[in-house]
Amino acid sequence: MANFDEAWAAIAVARDGEIVSSELQGFLHDIYSDLQPETVDLAVLRKDLLSLLKFLSGGGRTNANCWAVDLFFGVCQHWERDWGDHDLPEKMHDVLAKMGEALHDTVRHTDIAENFGCLPEQLLQELESFELG
Repeated sequence: MANFDEAWAAIAVARDGEIVSSELQGFLHDIYSDLQPETVDLAVLRKDLLSLLKFLSGGGRTNANCWAVDLFFGVCQHWERDWGDHDLPEKMHDVLAKMGEALHDTVRHTDIAENFGCLPEQLLQELESFELG
């Protein structure tokens, strides 16, 4: 059976000599765990996504980290249950989808990530504007 450690190993690879932050592993593990139950606690998922996006908007904004997150949500390789299997609110679904689109361009091709609304601060703003029912 697939698990987080396999999913992490698939994305935690160096990019141009830059390693993925070990701190990122904790953020992704929390979100991965949030998305495994049949019913997702949206408040907890939102809180954990906000923490990840704040990290990527600040000190965690590295090419390796942004690539890792992009691959994590875009490919979902080795996940027990893909995040897309859940019936999430549209805005939360959109944030997760964008994290797997052009987030990898954040550091090296900022204009591309910005054009697609995939910069960490753009995603953070989008998620902050999302109010849970």
